[in-house]
Amino acid sequence: MFSSKKRLDKAYKNAKVINFDDDSKFILFSDCHRGDNSFADDFAKNRNIYFHALKHYYAEGFQYCEIGDGDELWENLSFNSILNAHKNVFMLMKQFHKADKLHMIWGNHDMVYRNPDYVKKHLSTYFDAKTGKHVELFKGITYHEGIVLKHSLTEQEVFLTHGHQADWWNFLFWKWSRFMVRILWKPLNVMGIADPTSPAKNYKELIKVERRTKKWISENNNLLTIVGHTHRPRFPKTGDIAFFNDGSCVHPRSITGIEIEHGKISLIKWHIATKEDGTLQIVKTILEGPRKLIDYVTS
Repeated sequence: MFSSKKRLDKAYKNAKVINFDDDSKFILFSDCHRGDNSFADDFAKNRNIYFHALKHYYAEGFQYCEIGDGDELWENLSFNSILNAHKNVFMLMKQFHKADKLHMIWGNHDMVYRNPDYVKKHLSTYFDAKTGKHVELFKGITYHEGIVLKHSLTEQEVFLTHGHQADWWNFLFWKWSRFMVRILWKPLNVMGIADPTSPAKNYKELIKVERRTKKWISENNNLLTIVGHTHRPRFPKTGDIAFFNDGSCVHPRSITGIEIEHGKISLIKWHIATKEDGTLQIVKTILEGPRKLIDYVTS
């Protein structure tokens, strides 16, 4: 049984490298948990916020990095039910992909995507009921366990991974967890009972996962690392352990993410706000930052 250190080492060693500079712009979201629009679909309540935010980033020329658990493939048996429920989201993601601006990481809830054959079979095309034909979706897409953003001038690295490598149960026994979620926790979730095996809903497990990840970062020269998995946004001060978490897209009435732009990093939130006249609008709030990436370099 590999340790969390070895699992994170492996994800970093095999990571896809993307070169960037101060003109590059990235938006990082994770833990969307896109479902089938049933009562158990946690993404459904925030899908309009998410779609509006993603449209903004596409129009502004951002690259989109989704760092795990994008699709809820523990509760749902097939990708098709998720695609049909959130077609507009996937059509927008398709535009990012066609522009070579879509970078995907698999997490424990969509761990089947680590199999290239599965991805090719299920994500390359989809059946369009209107035309009766298969239409291109994410042709040629590859999911990764990790991505390294490497600054072309400073050579600073930013490591992206889902973070479940530090959660031995959800990494090694994900198939058992998936079985339990499908059989037991999905129907209970509809009644408002949370899955106790999830670190996002179990504070003690959350702390353990964060502690293991921080230890690994410290042992790797304070490598700036951005994860998801626990759903808890984290944004350290300069001089602290460079452990970031972009949060999730299933917070109550809001989504959180991380922006990298002009060589700076920010933790942001998109949410619904009320205007003076009582109408609603979707707005972005900067929760932390922006701070220079280079300020987190320790050597």
